[in-house]
Amino acid sequence: MFSFFKKKTTAPQVTAHGAASVPAAPPLQAPAALAPTPAAPPPANDADKKRSWMARLKAGLSKTSSSLSVLFVGAKIDDDLYEELEAALLMSDAGIDATAFLLGALKKRVKDDKLLDAAQVKAALKALLLDLLTPLQKPFELGREQPLVMMISGVNGAGKTTSIGKLAKHLQAHGQSVLLAAGDTFRAAAREQLMVWGERNNVTVISQESGDPAAVAYDAVQSAKAKKIDVVMVDTAGRLPTQLHLMEELKKIKRVIGKGLEGAPHEILLVIDGNTGQNALTQVKAFDDALGLTGIVITKLDGTAKGGVLAAIARARPVPVYFIGIGEKIEDLQPFVAAEFVDALLG
Repeated sequence: MFSFFKKKTTAPQVTAHGAASVPAAPPLQAPAALAPTPAAPPPANDADKKRSWMARLKAGLSKTSSSLSVLFVGAKIDDDLYEELEAALLMSDAGIDATAFLLGALKKRVKDDKLLDAAQVKAALKALLLDLLTPLQKPFELGREQPLVMMISGVNGAGKTTSIGKLAKHLQAHGQSVLLAAGDTFRAAAREQLMVWGERNNVTVISQESGDPAAVAYDAVQSAKAKKIDVVMVDTAGRLPTQLHLMEELKKIKRVIGKGLEGAPHEILLVIDGNTGQNALTQVKAFDDALGLTGIVITKLDGTAKGGVLAAIARARPVPVYFIGIGEKIEDLQPFVAAEFVDALLG
């Protein structure tokens, strides 16, 4: 869940209605037989929601989970096991550096602790992976700025605009008023998609059919200041990190937001597709070098994703992973919890 310094509370509005005379309804004729009314299902409690989320997360990471777990079934602790484990980690998109780190640490722990059973070795690997990923876990803090300005970046197709819509819904659920800025002025479809999310969440969207995306971001910040909005999320045009002129435009948007509000943007998030493998790490490095990322959102951990790229990110560029997503529903975007992720990956 979100962690924040203060929670905005709003007193409920009460509207008085005058009494109106209503004509008496005619008497009802009793039906010959009444079918029993089905009982409404009980609302899902937090434990049910957590079990549902973990089940979907495990399904999303099943490709890597199955390839890793099978290695420890009746296995002997020898060089063959380590070679197979190395191959499985590389296939999971963990990358050369993280794979070498995990294997080296695992061999040392097996030797130091005199582990002889495959289940013990698996538990040791799980502990090492948890140690590696825990620094990526960081709560998203609300209420520390008014407004809190978030700049959202990422390549086309990563799920950036959809993630903005889901985050807006989560923020509203935690008492935050939200304003969206359609900073992707290159694609009409991007603006339209953001407008749909705005309507769905009853959130205002600042948009221009054409023009300077930095100006859109600036206008959104000024509007949020005037209306005392809690959070501003600025969508930006999707781009590849190799498109240097577009990366320069991102830097301009950041500078202009800072002119509109000192210290802003307070959060610079990168949305990455969990299926892109080591290319995700390349994106993290490039966007971090250009903008100074404060957090990452990983989407589409939906069964084809391998999950190991988080280990690669943790080793090479440990930017906090605020949220992970496994599907299209609002509840399919949740805060990243390292222990849950490792449990889903290694069981």
